[in-house]
Amino acid sequence: MTMQDRDHKTATRDPHTMVGVLGGMGPDATVTFMQRVIDATPAEDDIDHVHLLVDNNPKVPSRIKALIDGDGESPGPAIAEMARRLERAGAAFLVMPCNTAHYYWQDAQDAVDIPVWHIVERTLDAVAERRPGARVGMLCSPALRKIGLYEGFVEARGLSLVYPEDEGAVLEVIRAVKRGEGRHPDTLAAFARAADHLKARGADVLVLACTELSVIDDALDGALPVVDSVRVLAEQVVAAAEGVEPVTP
Repeated sequence: MTMQDRDHKTATRDPHTMVGVLGGMGPDATVTFMQRVIDATPAEDDIDHVHLLVDNNPKVPSRIKALIDGDGESPGPAIAEMARRLERAGAAFLVMPCNTAHYYWQDAQDAVDIPVWHIVERTLDAVAERRPGARVGMLCSPALRKIGLYEGFVEARGLSLVYPEDEGAVLEVIRAVKRGEGRHPDTLAAFARAADHLKARGADVLVLACTELSVIDDALDGALPVVDSVRVLAEQVVAAAEGVEPVTP
């Protein structure tokens, strides 16, 4: 592209789309999502990137305490208030790069008049497109299985789910990433073992259904195809911001 073409593009491009991000669950996962958006954007200059309006709020009550331990404050009201703030600030639609927090997706959607995307549906759509009829190996927080977050969406897509035998070990990997210890050799080894166990249990594809695990996705050896929910979300955000995909929930 010549300098003249660049100036013409800058002068005539449509008004940009501002994307609101319900972040901080956790902070590293939010930053990873933002980097995935940058990586997925076909940019030659700053102006070509997606305008992200990020509420990186680590003070949202713990999803683990609320859903697994059963003694924590509900994150729903905090998530709803974040959604309202982002809408007031001018976001065209909202995304939430945290799978478990989608238990409270309705709280966010009810709080605003703009679409709130659903990471689970978009992730499973990507799996169904790439691996029709797959048995999906779930690398996720045990909370997802407890609340059946993915179960409500698999049948319509012709998919089935399989979970690790030792879900506690996966939870410890997630907690290690939250502590900043995601690159510790023991953490990476436990993550790889969980993936191997899912393959042994008949998984055809692995889904990274916890955004903390997306932070260390390069630790997997590639023995099975991997669909990363964060990467799916980021690529679709770029497409919507560029006007290629519709802005729908």
